[in-house]
Amino acid sequence: MLDRFLIRLEDMLPNLLAAGIILVGGYIAQVITLRIMGKGLKLKHVDATVHKFLMSMVKVIITVIVVVSALSALKVPMSSILAAIGTAGIAIGLALQDSLSNVAGGFIILFAKPFRCGDYIKIGDDEGTVDMISILYTKLNTIENKAVFIPNSIASKSSVTNCTAEKNRCLELKFPISYSEDHKKVMEIVRGVLQADDRVLSVPAKPLVVIGEHGTHAIIILTRSWVKTENYWQVRWDILQKIKEAFDANGIIIPFEQLDIHMRDK
Repeated sequence: MLDRFLIRLEDMLPNLLAAGIILVGGYIAQVITLRIMGKGLKLKHVDATVHKFLMSMVKVIITVIVVVSALSALKVPMSSILAAIGTAGIAIGLALQDSLSNVAGGFIILFAKPFRCGDYIKIGDDEGTVDMISILYTKLNTIENKAVFIPNSIASKSSVTNCTAEKNRCLELKFPISYSEDHKKVMEIVRGVLQADDRVLSVPAKPLVVIGEHGTHAIIILTRSWVKTENYWQVRWDILQKIKEAFDANGIIIPFEQLDIHMRDK
């Protein structure tokens, strides 16, 4: 048996070497192709979302071609390979229906473009900056630099909030003040802080300062102003700090929520 095995191995040695060369050569060709393709897409200024998606697709296609070529070098009949691929395709298709829907979802995202790489989005309970859209998953990086992988089928079917899709963004803030305060004076103070900040835009609308509601323990001053999307968070933090300082300088008190209890003798 050992002799027959060695004879059989000797007969197959050229085919094994050919298959090995194909696998190694295919891997090298894959690396070179992806590098050239990546540089070409950058020179053409292809959208980052399309760039990464196409790179992942090409990688899968080259891998399949190399594996089929290696099997062919081992003298495996092409009809058997195609039959095996067909049978495996049916079995895998039934077993991986969710994965196939993820692939379809990836194409939907690619062509519909509800978001792109670099956008800050919210999908369900997850939110973050889109880092990559692959064949199966969309990767988000959270503010804490955590990686969140969302299946493309979910991303394409869910309600998506794209926080950075537009150039300008509305900044809405609410400030509670005591009912005993002069609300007109407070509104002028708030309006002055907003107008003094060059990052607050006058187009598409000037800053709005109104009484938003009569709360249970305070009057709510509502402000709405427009800022560049990239400045949104910094302007928000700065305005909150400046208005707090302006309130303190003018003796404006932000009331605490309180509950009055009246005791009644029997």
